[in-house]
Amino acid sequence: MVKQIIPAIAIIVLFGSCSSLKPLNFSGSREEASVPAASTTSKFIDNISTTAKTSNIKTDKKETFSTRGFSVDETTSKEKPATIDELINNRTTYHTENASALQQKYAVLLNTEAGQLQNAELLEGIDEWYGTRYLMGGTSKKGIDCSAFVGAIYAAVYGISLPRTARYQYQVSRRIPRTELKEGDLLFFNTRGGVSHVGIYLQNNKFVHASVSKGVTISDMFEPFYLQHFIGAGRVVNKQPSTAALNP
Repeated sequence: MVKQIIPAIAIIVLFGSCSSLKPLNFSGSREEASVPAASTTSKFIDNISTTAKTSNIKTDKKETFSTRGFSVDETTSKEKPATIDELINNRTTYHTENASALQQKYAVLLNTEAGQLQNAELLEGIDEWYGTRYLMGGTSKKGIDCSAFVGAIYAAVYGISLPRTARYQYQVSRRIPRTELKEGDLLFFNTRGGVSHVGIYLQNNKFVHASVSKGVTISDMFEPFYLQHFIGAGRVVNKQPSTAALNP
């Protein structure tokens, strides 16, 4: 009897001691293991620095400036102005098959096609005097004034003798509007009072004359100075085209 009571008491004591145990979860869902709260201070892997390293690349302190997409050093060298020969070589639009060197030269100066310059004697006459210095009252290669130059060209190219002064050349020519200008017409200007300067119209608004500052040269009639001092245009009625005109 006593032997039966002792195992029973042992079983009762065993179950009483398990009341503090947590029940097992058999619901099928896995309970997440508890983890300690995250520390507010981040820990990094040993021997790894998170500080950004500064670049060791040295920058060139030489300053440059950009011009329409091209980086240009401050020490950029200045280009030399192109010569007439260089302009001829670069401006192929001025070339025409079989065009002479004289045609090509004046095509550049007049900003036109070489084929548009057909009066060979006129080009030769201008080129003979081109660059001659200005001299008031002068009539030679040592120096020439505007009206003497016009007279020399008319005599050589058209076989016409014009009066000696710009004023009288103005009187013997017929007035024409600028819209009707043709090669060989005369342009008159008031530079010292009255009709005091004259030149020969060529084409493309350009005229040749003996300039006080540049000597015999080609200028644009719409340059501010000439536009301001322009008086009018004249045509010598009996002027005929040169017999040496080139055939197109």
